[in-house]
Amino acid sequence: MPVTPFSTARQNTSFSGSSWRRERLRTNLWLVPAVEALLFALLFAGTITLDRFAYDGRFSFADWVLSGTADGARQILTTIAAALITVVGLVFSITIVALTLASTQFGPRMLRTFIRDRGTQLTLGTFVATFFYTVLVLAAISPGPHGDFVPHLSITVTLASTLVDLGLLIYFIHHIATMIQLPQVIAVIADDLARAIEAQSGADQEPPTGADCGPTAVDLLRTVDESGTVIPTPATGYLQFLKHNELVRLAEAADAVLHLPYRPGHFLVQGQPLAVVWPPTAAPRLAAQLARVQVTGPYRTLTQDVSFGFDQLVEIAIRALSPAVNDTFTALTCIDWLSDCLCRITHGWHPQRVHRDRADRIRVIAYQADYDRLVQRAFEKIRQCSAGMPAVMIRQLDALCRVMEQTAIPRRRQVLMDQGTMIWHCCEASVPEPADREDVLRRYEALLARHRSEHFSSPEHALNARPPSSRTDPMAYW
Repeated sequence: MPVTPFSTARQNTSFSGSSWRRERLRTNLWLVPAVEALLFALLFAGTITLDRFAYDGRFSFADWVLSGTADGARQILTTIAAALITVVGLVFSITIVALTLASTQFGPRMLRTFIRDRGTQLTLGTFVATFFYTVLVLAAISPGPHGDFVPHLSITVTLASTLVDLGLLIYFIHHIATMIQLPQVIAVIADDLARAIEAQSGADQEPPTGADCGPTAVDLLRTVDESGTVIPTPATGYLQFLKHNELVRLAEAADAVLHLPYRPGHFLVQGQPLAVVWPPTAAPRLAAQLARVQVTGPYRTLTQDVSFGFDQLVEIAIRALSPAVNDTFTALTCIDWLSDCLCRITHGWHPQRVHRDRADRIRVIAYQADYDRLVQRAFEKIRQCSAGMPAVMIRQLDALCRVMEQTAIPRRRQVLMDQGTMIWHCCEASVPEPADREDVLRRYEALLARHRSEHFSSPEHALNARPPSSRTDPMAYW
């Protein structure tokens, strides 16, 4: 069946909602251990039932099931339980050391990347669940009418689980040793950013031809600015998530239009405008309902904030370029991955700003970061920290060339050219060695040649590349 603009928008927003819920559940260290403990409790219920049947003589176990006295079973289980809880403490300590290292070397915003790592959660959860199962089996040993009840099958499963835990411990040590390496950290962040870009891709949908869909977005924005009513933010924090489909439904029910001047990732202070409503008569009704369709928290997430992924890579790069660290190669690695992410948004990625109801009327106009700002975020801070470092400038110019190869839109090509021009100006002002400047100049000339090779009417347009335009948008910083 054909997909209407409204259904497409609803699919995108609902997917974002599920992504946000998955992100909240994934970024913790208690969910996986709790689930595994529950599964092992169910396993214990099954094995202890079979042990009871065998104890009553209903059937007999195979030869591979361990057998022995109650005292021997207690000694084995006590030893296993003590070893497991010791290893749990070791795993927890290693995890804390990795988190501390990530906070000091990579930045505090990288902690969530380590906390949400499935390998760490699975290892911790398996050891905790095995310890829980062992304690349950130990408590099940008790006197009975036919002598001491010894759950032989459950003890055998405990020993088998211990062998699995041993292999998992070896995996965990290898995993941690790999995970704390900077190239791996950068690649994981870039992969998460690529997934977020794919999940958030989607352009504004045009209404059907000839349909009466009301005023255009430009007209509505003008009306909202002139006579709209502000709905204040209910709590201070970073705007993490907006349920756009719910916003559309609420605005449709109130026959109103909502303008959201801030996007997820912005820091909002209580009382600051969260939305502007037109007509003003709908504001009291919507103000009481908006608290349910937005999430504000103490940190940023990638769920609806692609800029956060770029900021994470840039943060690692500028930390590497600081005099205290002086790790140029890490900065070069970040630039490489930033160019890959920019290539992903070059072709068809357009953030959805306009959301329509079932009648294809505009109900929500949301602010979103555009291509220009993402390019600026990816290059400007690194350029500002790389004064006097030709290697970083050369790699940035190479990255711009790589992105421009896949960019056909003239305006976007000009944005890339602006960044190249600023890098060359920085080189002229900060690199004293003529040979180093010559190396940077060659990369800059290659960028100029690629810029004027297509989609521009004359070489003079590229040779006289305009300086970066001033940002008149009050939200441009974000």
